[in-house]
This record gives sequence, structure tokens and C-alpha cells, in this order.
Amino acid sequence: MRRNKAECIGDIIRQYLRQEGLETPLNETRMAAAWSEVMGQAIARYTGDVFVKNQVLYVHLKSPALRANLMMGREALVRKLNEYVGAQVIQSIVFR
Repeated sequence: MRRNKAECIGDIIRQYLRQEGLETPLNETRMAAAWSEVMGQAIARYTGDVFVKNQVLYVHLKSPALRANLMMGREALVRKLNEYVGAQVIQSIVFR
């Protein structure tokens, strides 16, 4: 038996997550996990806590020199991380 109104399971899951208000927390969790994947192991070694709050990614860094270097490319990092996750999750990054 073939259905005429078949839907992709991925679309159904996204619709359910959106209806239940779970899409944003899921994307925020994915964003925090994406930090080490996007930035690589060299930078991940100097990274402490990474979390998202109010569309701001907070990254605790153990190296002041690395913090200064990343501050210069903050706008590009925001774009790159949002593209990696596939949604507009963050608007800025705060390095601590």
C-alpha cells in the first residue's frame, strides 16, 4: 500500500521538536559540542567550559594569547559555527 502524502522522517522530527519547544535547547547543545569539532584539537585543549545562553556562546579559555587571537576573528567564528550546526543559534561569542 502506497501513501500519497508521505513525509520525510527528518521533517516530522524537526516539526515535533519545534512544537514542543525542544529545537532551541537541542541546537544550543549541538553548538557547544561543535566548538571542539570546528576549532580542532589544538584549540580544544585550551578550552574549558563552553555553553550557550541567550544566543551568546560563552567559551572559557586557559590561554590569554589564544583569547586575543580569537577575539579578532569573532564574527567569522559566529558564521562558521552557525553554518556547522545548520541554524542561527548564536549572535556573538564571549571569551573568558
